[in-house]
Amino acid sequence: MNSTRTRPGTHPVHIVHRVSAAVFGLGLWVFAGLGFANGLAYFSTQGQEVLGLSSNGALSTVSVVAGAILLGAAAWGGPTASTVTAGIGVVFLISGIVHLGILDTNFNILAFQLSNVFFSLIAGLLLLIVGMYGRVSGGLPPDNPYRQAHPMRNRPYPEEQLNIPAQGEDEREQEQLEAEVAMGEGHPTPEQQAMVEQEQARRQGRERARAYEQARHAEERTSPRRTET
Repeated sequence: MNSTRTRPGTHPVHIVHRVSAAVFGLGLWVFAGLGFANGLAYFSTQGQEVLGLSSNGALSTVSVVAGAILLGAAAWGGPTASTVTAGIGVVFLISGIVHLGILDTNFNILAFQLSNVFFSLIAGLLLLIVGMYGRVSGGLPPDNPYRQAHPMRNRPYPEEQLNIPAQGEDEREQEQLEAEVAMGEGHPTPEQQAMVEQEQARRQGRERARAYEQARHAEERTSPRRTET
């Protein structure tokens, strides 16, 4: 099955992964930069509002690290960006769930508020969806780079398998054709002659079996009439 090849990293799926990772990484850097600019206390559990979210110095530092990882993955390539984006998404989801249970406690060292929890859950879900985009579907198109990279990439689609002969069938048909041509021209090898005779015997057997089935069906159709008379 022919497939359209693209240069590594230029496929639209790779571009989506890299752009998404870069955009979100830059967003985290902006959030962190504004937090540092406001001189936030590092481990304050109260935090201050930055872009509608509560933040402190620790959360700004975490945002810088996470943004750097996403930007590095975007620069590295599509598959890396996909994996890292999905992984960061899972971390965000876990963070949102954990912080929901430690709000207003001394364990809330990142100064999360309810708005942060909602943001973490929504952003994590979006990152996970974007990271898995184009690589988890069961019906990936032929030009999808993740299908091409799969060990079973040459496996045909189910509807195509119906049109593919069994392994070795083409070779047997070709040998049979050559043997019949040689028999017709009068110079077959002993193997070709035996092959043609075996095929003729099989055909005769199939014809006899078909004739027997037809006769049996005809008898079954007429037998009720004989019983009634």
